Amino acid sequence: MRKLLLIFMIGIFGLSYSQKVPTVLKKSFSKEALKQKLEDEEGKTITIQQILDQHKGKVLVIDFWAGWCRDCLNALPKAKELEENNKNIDFVFLSLDRSKEGFEKSLERFDMKNKENYWFASGWKNDFNNYVDLNWIPRYMIIDQKSAIAKYYAISPEDPEIQQTINNLLK
Repeated sequence: MRKLLLIFMIGIFGLSYSQKVPTVLKKSFSKEALKQKLEDEEGKTITIQQILDQHKGKVLVIDFWAGWCRDCLNALPKAKELEENNKNIDFVFLSLDRSKEGFEKSLERFDMKNKENYWFASGWKNDFNNYVDLNWIPRYMIIDQKSAIAKYYAISPEDPEIQQTINNLLK
């Protein structure tokens, strides 16, 4: 009986903390989400809008991750492979590390220093993450050449829809 109760509790706990596909797959960002501030490696503040403006005219993959996230670290080799196989598009890495020190250590430890990285100094709960229904990481989004959302929700760099979306955008 105890084993059944334990299995039941683990099942309920596991279900309540797993990724849930958003019911609405958004195609654009709200004004509040675009105003969300992040920090770069030097501690300079930048908004989501400024990041999108820097990549306008290019296909952009946004990779949400953190150095403490086991799922993110397991996905990292495939994320690097996706990047290597798509040199003609841009990649931005948005860190959900819990501190600036953790962000810096993660960049160093996981060989991310040569990439475009930003950190949510405001923490997980903020206007951007709330708007994009960020409930788990890793998470991947694809932004088209006009800064619209082309692929709203992917949880693995191996999701075939990621490459398919990239290919369709480059046609």
